[in-house]
Amino acid sequence: MTDPEFALRPERAEDIRPLRKLAEETFGPGRFVRTAHRVREGAPVAADLSLTAWREDKLAGSIRFSAIRVGARSGALLLGPLMVAPRWAGKGCGRALIAEGLELARARGYALVLLVGDLPYYERFGFARVPPGQITLPGPVDPARVLAAELAPGALRDYEGPVTGGVA
Repeated sequence: MTDPEFALRPERAEDIRPLRKLAEETFGPGRFVRTAHRVREGAPVAADLSLTAWREDKLAGSIRFSAIRVGARSGALLLGPLMVAPRWAGKGCGRALIAEGLELARARGYALVLLVGDLPYYERFGFARVPPGQITLPGPVDPARVLAAELAPGALRDYEGPVTGGVA
């Protein structure tokens, strides 16, 4: 059952402590060795796109985007982490955060959003598999899990090469 009663708002400085706790609860210590985390370490967070979701005055979830370069091209984002507190999993929190985050990114002129994730979940938001070898990430990653959403029509064809942190 989907619960639409999540209040979304921009991430604030006072959210950092509860966000760290949610990250630990959601992903555990293994989060630091994931390929997407390695990219985010060198990429500036797009603070104007970082959102939190609240329910019953408690942090229910959050989404962040990081500015990246693909090859020499800017204008792209890496989605992640997307975190939802276990108690709110499957209730629409993640969907609300992704939908709002993508709309904000589109309105700010970004062309492409990448992520490493499961196609069955993310395809409803316009994500599709990146053709094998077109875009590469540092470290090991299953190519079938490298997904992209075009915020500008046909944007994916303009991006090729390794992903690095960079000014978007």
